[in-house]
Amino acid sequence: MTPLQVNWSDVWAMTGIGIGIVFVILILLVYILQIFSKVANRSGNVAAPTQNAAKAVADKSDDDLDKIAIATALYLYSEESHDIESGILTIQHHDGNAWNPID
Repeated sequence: MTPLQVNWSDVWAMTGIGIGIVFVILILLVYILQIFSKVANRSGNVAAPTQNAAKAVADKSDDDLDKIAIATALYLYSEESHDIESGILTIQHHDGNAWNPID
């Protein structure tokens, strides 16, 4: 076989096998995800904690929510673990750079 001769039946067979493998894997993934969703629905209601939390917040009065917001803000302010920043910008101007060279 010379380098310029191509066996097109082998080319199309390999292409078909490759596309077939991709589709088989996609179908398997769909079935696996369906199984996982069924298992998750059997183990418990996922939406229940969110509904309970929303109901608990709705039962609070506006005054209680204000107190909760203030307490949360004070806690986050006192427990902040970020670096101390100086607030000073240190931008240095150069006459030329790689994008705009000066001759």
